[in-house]
Amino acid sequence: MSNWTATEVFSFSFFKSLYDGEDANCQFFPYKTEFKSLQDVFDMSASRSLLEKGTKPWYVGWSNCDEEIGSVLRKHYQRPYFLPVTAESEKTDWIFMGSYGYGAPMHVDDVEHPSWQAQIKGEKLWTLEPPRECHYACSALEVVVHPGEIIVLDTNRWYHQTTIVSEDMSITIGAEYD
Repeated sequence: MSNWTATEVFSFSFFKSLYDGEDANCQFFPYKTEFKSLQDVFDMSASRSLLEKGTKPWYVGWSNCDEEIGSVLRKHYQRPYFLPVTAESEKTDWIFMGSYGYGAPMHVDDVEHPSWQAQIKGEKLWTLEPPRECHYACSALEVVVHPGEIIVLDTNRWYHQTTIVSEDMSITIGAEYD
């Protein structure tokens, strides 16, 4: 990620301006929040969006299906260099953002391919449980992903949960690949 500009550009206000009045998400994950849509997220108070002390914590995720927004996003990041050059990368960007102590509960995904997720800001703890066929031979894993690091995982097979462990806002972007 050393040549990505996403680490300097991506922020709550960047996404808010990018999605201004748009409902350009394919899927929206409110997790344990009251938000019903991405627009609800961007309509929250400035103090809450800045994670000011005393405001309610939050964590959301969404997939982007708008080609124009996707083009803007991909100006700030590229497919990770370590993926095979023959790997097809999905055109759907996945974005996860939120505050300390929040994240996604234990689950497996229902997507077509394995995925990669790049930690743009903040730190996120990933708790991984092995696939069923490996349950008795494999151990659970925990890893903290720091800004500038990328995790690659078949989220269709590995049960996973995430928890933001930094006081800073966590912003993650990712995509599927084959």
